[in-house]
Amino acid sequence: QACATVPHPDPADPWEGMNRVILSYNDQIDKAVLKPVAKGYQWITPKFVDTGISNFFSNLKDISVSVNGFLQAKPKQGGMDTARFLVNSTVGIGGFIDVATMINLPKHEEDFAQTLAVWGVARGPYVVIPLLGPSSVRGVGGYIGDTALHPLTYTLFFGSTALSTGLSVGLRTVEIIDVRADFLGAEAVASEAAVDRYIFFRSAYMQRRDYLISDGAAQSLDVEGMD
Repeated sequence: QACATVPHPDPADPWEGMNRVILSYNDQIDKAVLKPVAKGYQWITPKFVDTGISNFFSNLKDISVSVNGFLQAKPKQGGMDTARFLVNSTVGIGGFIDVATMINLPKHEEDFAQTLAVWGVARGPYVVIPLLGPSSVRGVGGYIGDTALHPLTYTLFFGSTALSTGLSVGLRTVEIIDVRADFLGAEAVASEAAVDRYIFFRSAYMQRRDYLISDGAAQSLDVEGMD
């Protein structure tokens, strides 16, 4: 709360005061609920089961990855990602086994925010979303697009029975916990290394997004206050 007023805001982050408050709120929720649950999940789940669950949800996201590949005028990559989804969904037993990687169909990272960037939509100000974390104005639009492409969204909103709706909510919950458990180690390192966690996560987010949008091409960020 003491950081709510920022005397010299970063041009890329004009809402820093609000963002810091939201980050603090997110940290409190994470510390009280999500992190303990993730630790318990990691403790009781055998490694091979955890890997299979992560593969399952990663496979579902390959639907969105494939669509965004085509939307970004990458037909070859989009075709590979479609083949990857089909292989893992069948031979890989619903995606629990990553057979596609074994046969040289690599995992790509494409999302609708990257598609918007390719289409020329500006990033806009940095923003921390309650419960979801670092993003940008363009990232919010990307999140909405990816949610619309996620198969569990249709099960949740268009499920014909309470069972299908409950299954969708349950799977979404497991997905969130699984992702949080996978980041336990990285989060600990980041918290220990960063003098200012807010600046650290903002810088990491922006650099990661620029890396993905440029397909790994080296870029230098000209953002005041990022150092």
